[in-house]
Amino acid sequence: MDVITNYISFEETIKGSRFLSELFPCCTQGEARELIKAQKTKYADATHVVHAFILGNAGEVMGMSDDGEPSGTAGRPALDVLKGRGCTNAVLTITRWFGGTLLGTGGLVKAYSGGAKGAVCAADSANLFEELVAKHTFSFSCDYSLYKIIKNTMQGFHIHNLQEDFGTQIKLCGEINEEESTVFQERVKDLSNGKITSIY
Repeated sequence: MDVITNYISFEETIKGSRFLSELFPCCTQGEARELIKAQKTKYADATHVVHAFILGNAGEVMGMSDDGEPSGTAGRPALDVLKGRGCTNAVLTITRWFGGTLLGTGGLVKAYSGGAKGAVCAADSANLFEELVAKHTFSFSCDYSLYKIIKNTMQGFHIHNLQEDFGTQIKLCGEINEEESTVFQERVKDLSNGKITSIY
């Protein structure tokens, strides 16, 4: 399974109707609900804000809504595109501003699946998908004298979302790929001459 790492959008106009497809990274159902709610508030002038999402390490949590479009013409086609891409932890909203011309059920399916494909293809083109990898969160503090050598060592590992807090000591927090976590902890322990023994 792949996850999306950043927001991306795709827009097109079909027979006067404007369709804005937006793809967001998202990890929980609560987060997904808040995001969809925020989209509806943001685009209060729109005719429909359709959504589809897939969450969980195995893509086991799915949801969708036609948001007033004829049943099966909007949310389902969008969700099918996400499933077809083999991605998870993603929320897709497709916002429509009606342009005066009815598209018919076939036209709607084509428009919403096309919007979903547009967003997914844009994400692929921008290299925004990466393989879902189990990660460990780490947090430890080190002396200023150790900071540079530890930072150099980190370059040999897959570190994500690194945060640094410079106080009396330097606190380092982030995530590391699970398969590298034991080796990383041993390396930090060795570099600190045993002063830093636990980082998880």
